[in-house]
Amino acid sequence: MIKYLPLVLLFAIISACHSGDKKTVPVIGFVDFMVDASLAPAHTGFVDALRKNGFSEDLKNIKIEYRNAQSSDPTLSLIISQFISQKVDLIATCPTDPSIAAVQKTKTIPVFVMVAPTVKLMKLEGPDGKGPGNLFGAVEDLNYIDTSFSNIPKILKPKSGKLVIGMSYDESEPQSVDAKNLIKALADKMNVTLVSMPLNSSADAQLVTQSLLNKNIDAFFANPDNTVFTAFETILKNCDQKGVPIFTSEASLVKRGAVAAFGADIYQWGYQAGEQAAIFLKSKSTAGLHPEMVKVRKRVYNPIMAKKYHLNIPPNYEAVK
Repeated sequence: MIKYLPLVLLFAIISACHSGDKKTVPVIGFVDFMVDASLAPAHTGFVDALRKNGFSEDLKNIKIEYRNAQSSDPTLSLIISQFISQKVDLIATCPTDPSIAAVQKTKTIPVFVMVAPTVKLMKLEGPDGKGPGNLFGAVEDLNYIDTSFSNIPKILKPKSGKLVIGMSYDESEPQSVDAKNLIKALADKMNVTLVSMPLNSSADAQLVTQSLLNKNIDAFFANPDNTVFTAFETILKNCDQKGVPIFTSEASLVKRGAVAAFGADIYQWGYQAGEQAAIFLKSKSTAGLHPEMVKVRKRVYNPIMAKKYHLNIPPNYEAVK
């Protein structure tokens, strides 16, 4: 025992030094669920908000551990568990799946969400009607979808008779199902025919999109749905081949080929969550913080796609580059 005592003391000193480092430099665990061009600006906005508030890895006063689950639920679960075992100071999540997974696994580490729906839509309300006490950041309800969908007849005229709009949705995503039901009720009021089909895997995107196109739809509506985000290029390719424009409630999809959208600016969504995280890092307290409704929404259009389909876009829409 005496022989090995110096080694034991050495490891104890090293551990103490690492422990000290951990306390002086806050560690942020940031998890994306998938690789997606529409969601990427949220991470950029989050980091930019931290930097504006004096926190950056360049200044060596924070450390950001970035992980991507590659659309895998087991990988996502492992990432969250690793963050918890590392005792990170806060967890940042984008979009819905990591947000739910994080607050289900920890009740003590603050979780700052972005590109996620309200606590109610995530089905995270307790018996008292409140959400998890460690959930913060920026969230969105479905009210803006009314405007997104109702703008379509103002831009697009039906080929014949009633306007027919197709959409797909992931049955496993609560907010996607809720969005589909909301849009169906809205379409009925607008005397618009909605044709919807489930899309539970991006691998099925071509088959599902072609099935919708075979029903002679005038337009495709891309609702807030992670599977639609992932499969968007497949959906776009098939719609383009049939001469069917895509409208959406997600502003980030317009740059990728949708005609027009009214929805949240994804960069600003991440920035808003980052500002909350910065408040926590400065004060070491979550007092006064709560999930905020997203603040910045935009009407945007794609000039190339508008020209392709000979559409006149209202003047209150901003062109994307």
